Amino acid sequence: MDALSERNPRVVSAVKLQRAANRRKSGRFLAEGANAVAAALETGRVHELFYSLGAAERETALIAGAAADGVRTTLVSDRAAEHLGETVTAPGLVAVCELVDVQLAEILDRGPRMLAVPVEIAEPGNAGTLIRVADAVGADGVVLAGETVDPHNGKCVRASAGSLFHVPIARGRDITATLDAISAAGVTILATAANGEVDLDAADDILTGPVAWLFGNEAHGLDPAVAARADHRIRIPIHGRAESLNLAAAAAICLYASARVQHAR
Repeated sequence: MDALSERNPRVVSAVKLQRAANRRKSGRFLAEGANAVAAALETGRVHELFYSLGAAERETALIAGAAADGVRTTLVSDRAAEHLGETVTAPGLVAVCELVDVQLAEILDRGPRMLAVPVEIAEPGNAGTLIRVADAVGADGVVLAGETVDPHNGKCVRASAGSLFHVPIARGRDITATLDAISAAGVTILATAANGEVDLDAADDILTGPVAWLFGNEAHGLDPAVAARADHRIRIPIHGRAESLNLAAAAAICLYASARVQHAR
């Protein structure tokens, strides 16, 4: 079998999916590396799997399994693999996948117990890490509110380590409408705030019911008006000298606290 070069039209078309505009237009995105590709294959979202000779040696079973499931598997040259990959050391394994985001109503109709709602999150690595944390604690969905990073961004996909395919993800550009819909579904909205009136250690009664955690932008946190819109503002107790926690760390602490309470019942 001849390996496709970086000039092959299928490879060129796939490389274009590294740009958000092309992802939106085509309804597809790239998942790179064994973790993400395996998760994508499990959910039946893969249209084509590109692999290099090196990847074929390392991931023989994964590639063979994809082919057995009817996925188009395509050998590419090392140079083509470098073009398809977005990391310094390309893994040589890249899948073209259907976009994963769903409508908010689809998540709310399932009666969620715990949602993560990053508001105007801008850094794709943080977004991917938050999605991974949400998956780990058993959250029922991630809702990206406001003008946010594209969850299909390559760095976000890699940081999620496959969790992008496990957790329902919705996007709501209108923050007020998004929060109104969550409230109307009977979900209590919690905002993380340094000066919150409720200490996380004393919030167990609140956390027993369905909750949606709001996490603010990396640079300036939650807009005060958005925090005021929440049913409760929760502060994470800091016992050391750190002034604050970054978004992913705060999300991990709050979502774990929710999971601990909900799974103890």
